[in-house]
Amino acid sequence: MDAMAIISIFVLAVFVGFEVVSKVSSTLHTPLMSGANAIHGVILVGAIIVADHSKTNLELGLSLAAIVLATINMVGGFVVTDRMLEMFKPKQNTSGNGESK
Repeated sequence: MDAMAIISIFVLAVFVGFEVVSKVSSTLHTPLMSGANAIHGVILVGAIIVADHSKTNLELGLSLAAIVLATINMVGGFVVTDRMLEMFKPKQNTSGNGESK
């Protein structure tokens, strides 16, 4: 494939991804993010495998950058999912009598 075809596919993928995610209702964001976190885990494993098979310093550097970015993406996704799930937990009563509503 030539570079123009690859760039065209990338631009179309970004557009379609944005349109799909923007149409998701707010009640479905948490399950969607959980699925995305699982995909990011697979991407992280793939980046580790690529790093293991790299032959040049450039390949190793790029694969290590991919590992770092995939790790940040996955951990950040779990943090955001956890914060979103906290919104659905019942609030604790802070009246001091030890009972919750």
